[in-house]
Amino acid sequence: MPPTLPIAVLEEVFMNVPARELVCVCRLVCRQWKEVVDSTSLWRNRCRREGYELRNASSLPKDWRQFYFLCKKRRNLLKNPRAEGQFSGWNILEDGGDKWKIEDVSQEHLLPDETVKKYFVTSYTSCMKCQLIDLVKEGYGPAFMDEVQPDIIVSDWYSPRWDCGCVYNFSVELLNQKKKVIREFHPDPVYFEQWNDMQWKQMKHVFHGYGPGVRFIRFTHGGKDTQFWAGWYGIRVTNSSVEISPSGDR
Repeated sequence: MPPTLPIAVLEEVFMNVPARELVCVCRLVCRQWKEVVDSTSLWRNRCRREGYELRNASSLPKDWRQFYFLCKKRRNLLKNPRAEGQFSGWNILEDGGDKWKIEDVSQEHLLPDETVKKYFVTSYTSCMKCQLIDLVKEGYGPAFMDEVQPDIIVSDWYSPRWDCGCVYNFSVELLNQKKKVIREFHPDPVYFEQWNDMQWKQMKHVFHGYGPGVRFIRFTHGGKDTQFWAGWYGIRVTNSSVEISPSGDR
């Protein structure tokens, strides 16, 4: 049997053990270790030490261990969201007019996140593209998605040209194993008039309490210019994201 240590000492030791080993190995050693690994204080302190803070301080996690692992895994599930890899990762659904194009962000038209350097731009008839995210391949298994139902946060940045009218289209669908829609976010198209302010805007939505069965996420966006000008005068999109998040941490 391992030696009995004061709880505070044992907790400090466990703070330096990889989280997966804590759950899969240390927790099985003895009753005392299991109680410490299962304790709220261990995971709350671990979140604090590793910088996983609540974005919504008014809503405390019901399960700090679950909160920790969701924060640890949290990342953008979309591939090539900033056009840095040309069109890799995207499925082109419609490629109208002079087709999709990639352009550089100008110094006069920066996004709030100034690390974004490129964007996708549409032409004079409909340009649409999508990605299908397989949640199991991304490490979010069926039991986890059905029982925990973490928040799914989707976001997209879009902007018109100042000298040409355009329209922006956006939709996200949560799909079951047969790729049938369980829940969707499909706002009305956003229209811009000619001679607009040319500002970058964010489209954002949080899926919460969507029920069991979600296995895929389909993210679709695009648009066109509304004046049928040859070239690339339509809506511009970039810095898209889909994240699995602890509930309430938005």
